[in-house]
Amino acid sequence: MTRIPAVPEAEAGVVGRLVYRFARRRFGLVPEPFAVARHHRGLFWAGLVSELAYEKASTVLPAAVREIAVYRVATVVGCSWCVDFGTMLQRLDGLDVERLERIADYATDPVFTLEERRAIAYADAMTATPTTVTDAQVAELESTFGRAGVLELTQQIALENLRARSNHALGIVDQGFDAACAVRYSAGQ
Repeated sequence: MTRIPAVPEAEAGVVGRLVYRFARRRFGLVPEPFAVARHHRGLFWAGLVSELAYEKASTVLPAAVREIAVYRVATVVGCSWCVDFGTMLQRLDGLDVERLERIADYATDPVFTLEERRAIAYADAMTATPTTVTDAQVAELESTFGRAGVLELTQQIALENLRARSNHALGIVDQGFDAACAVRYSAGQ
């Protein structure tokens, strides 16, 4: 149970109900973070608009690189909701979700490409407290993905840190979006 309950559809208002229906059609369920955020209409809309804008704008990196870095943040922070939802999104994007079980060994496991390893290591460095990103790491990423790619990767990792930490603080846990979500997480995996 979340620390702040979700706003039921009947109490979400006319436009809120439309958003809930759209989310249910797209994802199969209304994502609980949306329904909890509905208590603050301004933040609800800011979050919805920004999520859609970042999704549309994130076109420089290959989806597999972007999604694996985001997934890594969710596992490190320990957000079971993010792991659940992220696994479903990767499956829907046609990505190999079986390899998610092996993310703890990303540095040596051959299922991860060099580009994915660099992105995961960057996610680890950005998520560490304090952050441990180095000039050399950013230079390496720039040579791999270009400046726009580094900016996109940085933004996506930062966004997932925001989502994962917010969901964790509010007690929002996995919803069972997909059978593939049997992949487990553990903080610091």
